[in-house]
Amino acid sequence: MVIAPRTVTIFGATGSVGRSTLDLIGRDPNAYEVLALTACRDVDGLAAAAIAHRARRAVIADESRYNALKQALSGHAIEVAAGADALVDAAEMGADWTMAAIVGGAGLASTLAAVRKGRTVALANKEALVSAGELMMAAVAESGATLLPVDSEHNAVFQCLASGDLDSVVKITLTASGGPFRTFTREAMRAVTPAQALKHPNWSMGRKISIDSATMMNKGLELIEAWHLFPVGLERLAILVHPQSVVHSMVEYRDRSTIAQLGCPDMRVPIANALAWPARMETPCQSLDLATVGRLDFEAPDEQRFPVLRLAREAIVEGGSAPAVLNAANEVAVAAFLDERIGFLDIGRIVEDVLARSNLAPATSMADIDVIDQSARRLAERLAAELIS
Repeated sequence: MVIAPRTVTIFGATGSVGRSTLDLIGRDPNAYEVLALTACRDVDGLAAAAIAHRARRAVIADESRYNALKQALSGHAIEVAAGADALVDAAEMGADWTMAAIVGGAGLASTLAAVRKGRTVALANKEALVSAGELMMAAVAESGATLLPVDSEHNAVFQCLASGDLDSVVKITLTASGGPFRTFTREAMRAVTPAQALKHPNWSMGRKISIDSATMMNKGLELIEAWHLFPVGLERLAILVHPQSVVHSMVEYRDRSTIAQLGCPDMRVPIANALAWPARMETPCQSLDLATVGRLDFEAPDEQRFPVLRLAREAIVEGGSAPAVLNAANEVAVAAFLDERIGFLDIGRIVEDVLARSNLAPATSMADIDVIDQSARRLAERLAAELIS
């Protein structure tokens, strides 16, 4: 019996998650057929990936880069498209398995479109659930899509839940490395630079997520995401700082058994879990050697030094559009910090100020979310400019 290859689409194909996904697919090319690959602006990376993996379509989000992509793929039987609508069109091609790895709110529409096709969506774009969690989960329920978490922490919880069910869960604990400034005082963090913040001690990640890890906003966003993915109630969701990044998450059951998922910090592990699910696949990842690791440390997070954790939890309690506002303000503030227009501690201040000044009414449609998102971004930009002047 000949098994047809699984069709795959990758949003954010030139980012760290996208490249890791392509690495795994490339190790067993007969098992996968690539329908579409997308990127934001990286024409060369997208063209090379599309050619190497014989993609049917390549989509560049930045419309001004369309001609460059067209030229780069000249002579190859690969469709070329550009723009936000083209991203949604790619999602509607109906791949068996879609990797949603576009960073930030830019990935929301294509992720939702992929979910609505009712197939399997591997979710690496946490902002889709943060900004539009109710809409996204409603679409999953309506379409019958399978949503597989790819963030290492959420994928770890997903794996741990194979030992029981949500009704038996007492606590879900997401672990956090603590980032590069885990031991810094607030005063010391005042002077840190983007170059310092981008040097994560354990993980190789993109620029935005690296800054989110440094502020610990990444863990705050993951808390909101977990609240949607694993509806056990906020009081049963916890965060624990674990500098070695070996234990990725833990689930405690009512019989007081705690199941943990461990592994070396390599994103190909959770990606492979989602790519092969419900089976397992071979990966080139390093085996975990606990004797070499030597020790595993844990500590409670410090919300005084990392106040964005408090803001994320408060956004869940507030409900409505608070998580979407938090996410939009954070994206603007992180970009301003990377451009060296504001200081590191200003990121959290801007997010808190935008939340305090915004209308946090619920969003009932993508159009509502877009209005809320843009309003929060404009306010965050204004606050960032005021800090400079």
